[in-house]
Amino acid sequence: RRKEIVMLYRLLILLIVILDLLVIINVLSGSADTGHKLLWTVIIVLLPVVGLVLYYFLGRDPRDRDITRSI
Repeated sequence: RRKEIVMLYRLLILLIVILDLLVIINVLSGSADTGHKLLWTVIIVLLPVVGLVLYYFLGRDPRDRDITRSI
């Protein structure tokens, strides 16, 4: 039972790391200025789960949102 829980935590951590990397790539490839990109990258690195949620709701540039919706 303990091994299953440990494996579940590892998968969860891996999922969070992958999502963080994808969002950081999205931040850095966006049209925002350098300061905006740096701020969001630091927030996502320091607060991985909260940073993802905050960036999704608050940080994305509207111009970038239109591009991602059309894909």
